[in-house]
Amino acid sequence: MVSKADASNTRQRLVSRWALGMIAALALIFGHSIIQASGPSDDQDKTQETAKPKASKEEKRRQKALREEMETPYKKWLSEEVPYIITDTERAAFKKLTTDDEREAFIEDFWERRNPNPGSPENEYKEEYYRRIAYTNEHYASGIPGWKTDRGRIYIMYGPADEIDSHPSGGSYERPESEGGGETSTYPFEQWRYRYIDGIGENIILEFVDTTMTGEYHLTIDPGEKDALLHVPGAGLTMAEQMGMAGSNSKMDRFTRTDGMTVGNPIGAEPESMNEFTRLDLYAKIFQPPPVKFRDLKAVVTSRISSSTLPFDVRTDFIRVTDETVLTPITVQTRYSDLQFQNKDNVMHGVMDIYEELTSLGGHIVATREHEMVLDVPEHEFQLDQSHRALYQENIPLKPGRYKLSVVLKDDNSGHMGSEEFGITVPNFSEDKGLMASSLILADQIVPLPTSQVGTGMFTIGGTKVRPSVNNIFTTDETLGIYMQVYNLGLDEKTKKPSLDVQYEISKDGKTLLDQPEDAKNLKSASQQYTIIKKMALKPLQPGKYTVQIKVTDNIKKATLSPTATFQVM
Repeated sequence: MVSKADASNTRQRLVSRWALGMIAALALIFGHSIIQASGPSDDQDKTQETAKPKASKEEKRRQKALREEMETPYKKWLSEEVPYIITDTERAAFKKLTTDDEREAFIEDFWERRNPNPGSPENEYKEEYYRRIAYTNEHYASGIPGWKTDRGRIYIMYGPADEIDSHPSGGSYERPESEGGGETSTYPFEQWRYRYIDGIGENIILEFVDTTMTGEYHLTIDPGEKDALLHVPGAGLTMAEQMGMAGSNSKMDRFTRTDGMTVGNPIGAEPESMNEFTRLDLYAKIFQPPPVKFRDLKAVVTSRISSSTLPFDVRTDFIRVTDETVLTPITVQTRYSDLQFQNKDNVMHGVMDIYEELTSLGGHIVATREHEMVLDVPEHEFQLDQSHRALYQENIPLKPGRYKLSVVLKDDNSGHMGSEEFGITVPNFSEDKGLMASSLILADQIVPLPTSQVGTGMFTIGGTKVRPSVNNIFTTDETLGIYMQVYNLGLDEKTKKPSLDVQYEISKDGKTLLDQPEDAKNLKSASQQYTIIKKMALKPLQPGKYTVQIKVTDNIKKATLSPTATFQVM
């Protein structure tokens, strides 16, 4: 018979073994990413410094100048824009560069190495990457920007999951047999399933849990972490524990496991996905940058601008992605009545070629886009309304600064062409700029997108389709859509939540016709970034010109902004 003292010593040894196992597991999982993001520890730096001979004054000055140079947008690019996809080799090479020209060339080559169509001016990989960042900032922010969260990181690296099992309020939960069965209550959690991830494997299941109930989900290695009754004696027992299959002190056994988990013992054989080493291997790989095939770089873009015989309108908007990258939707619009159509089997067929080129003030070509837009309209619809508009949009990620935008349109059927040049200034939305907002977009369509279409197609901002009215002209039968993002909101020190008020005002000839506050329940979802989406029926308005103003008040920073836009009702 075992004495109480022997039992106590046994439990202590088991707990010690469990703690050592946890430390080892955490080191394996997070060690690589922490080292990659943060570099050597202070102790390592000191050891290296003592091992090296003292640097000369000239060398110290050079190193200081290099550090100051890195405290620039290039450092933010390295640490805030591409930290999840840049390889160790690329990171080391970038840190050795000494001039801005070299860094600019490196960044250009960095994206070209990932271009699925080498030499093509359109880099789908880069555009998709920044679309994903924009999406995470809208959907996963929780006191910190969405791209910094675990869900944001996984989404940016691997895109939307094939399946998501979401429990945003937690509550009652029936465990699968692999977790011991039985019912318990959980914290909010999500399980993401990827059918296949290149370099990692098939049927990848990742679990995120919000143990603090603040909306900040973190990736967990332990399926038992979501159990809200884990530390409540006698509550939330697994089926195995209820049946006494794990011993008399069955729930205590969860805290003496050596594999770092607190989940109950499985009913039946342990699935491969729950194996300690399988999980460690998965969580070590999931944070590694995807492999890159280095390619020779060669891209030559030429353009030719002709006289304008085809009229069109252009609109540019600005949506923050990171401090140093701004998503710039460029929307082009022309009327069907200005194009030539051919009747093919009772279908009016038109083709329009679109060319866009962005250059820096120094003449460097930043981006080019070419697209052929096919317009097929049933003959009876075409005869009823030739005032219909053809709309095309490109979302281009740009750094803050001034650019020249050149747009050329060609009607293939008539040969008519039109060209325009515009000067655009991409704003800097960095946090030190205080309360700021994206472009105020008046749209004729604002609809949420299904998961399968997020980040794809024209007029997409995050998970929402926003089709702007290029010249802000609407009919009384249409709905006025309002879209705007607010950035850099202050956070309460205790709740880590913002406090803001949003007011909508529509006026005509200086007279206020509508003065309406945003519903308070909609403001509860705000973090440092808040997205305004509003729809208003235009039927009550008489034809004429109107002004819409959005007044945003940050009650924590005591700051206000009031962007306006004018529109016309026909």
